[in-house]
Amino acid sequence: MTDNHAADGDTQVRPARTPFPFVRLFYALGYGVVAWVVIHLVFFLALVQFVLFAVTGRLNEELKNFSLSLIQYLWELLAFVAFVRDEQPFPIGPFPTHA
Repeated sequence: MTDNHAADGDTQVRPARTPFPFVRLFYALGYGVVAWVVIHLVFFLALVQFVLFAVTGRLNEELKNFSLSLIQYLWELLAFVAFVRDEQPFPIGPFPTHA
């Protein structure tokens, strides 16, 4: 038995493979390092906020708002790394601000 598909003129068209996204990989690695730094900064600011709260008895609103912006930025970094979003975070995109 022979394969008659080639004799009939049927040609199978393979879908073109997209090239490996090297640029995205490099950005993801860089943003992963930035996310590692940011998460440590968030924990440090949480410690500072705790000390300020223990001393003054109230939260520092500026520090609270800045921490919220950092947490939103951390989400954007991790979302880009995990392919949840395609928009690049700061410094390529805008830094998230809390209104």
